Amino acid sequence: MIEDVNLWSSWPRTIEIFLNAVLFYVFIVALGRLVGKRSTSELNNFDWIINVAAGSLAASGIMLDQVATVDALVAISGLAMCQYLATWWVRETDLGSTVIKARPTLLTHKGEYLWDAMDEVRISQEEVRAALRKAGAIENAAANWVILETNGELAVIPRQEGDLDAEALKDVDIPEQPKR
Repeated sequence: MIEDVNLWSSWPRTIEIFLNAVLFYVFIVALGRLVGKRSTSELNNFDWIINVAAGSLAASGIMLDQVATVDALVAISGLAMCQYLATWWVRETDLGSTVIKARPTLLTHKGEYLWDAMDEVRISQEEVRAALRKAGAIENAAANWVILETNGELAVIPRQEGDLDAEALKDVDIPEQPKR
């Protein structure tokens, strides 16, 4: 029973793990600088998936004997290249934007909850209220709009003159009319 507990392998294995951890750290920091700020800024779903996968590959390269260090570094580089190309495609083409990136969704309009939109994106009234409180609004009517952004954040646009053709709403999914 006690022999099943693996608290120590050997000094060479421990040194290998330490050196791999340092190598992966330096590599990922350098790759982050090369790929750009987007890889560490507020993440949309696509960016989040890539970063989780890169973390998993780094952990495998550091800890697992079966995964060669260079293999894990190449896999992380491949993911970084795919992320760079995908973000370029999104920025440069309408098709790329449509395929990869979710559109922001309008959840409230001038104090009215847009229930169908909230149901579609699975956002509750309580989550909208929390976003309003965070923005310093004490009631829904204090906001022109609450928008679910592509990174999952709820943006609150304070009450002011303006309508749905405002510049900031050009890429937002806007339902026909409030329902419920």
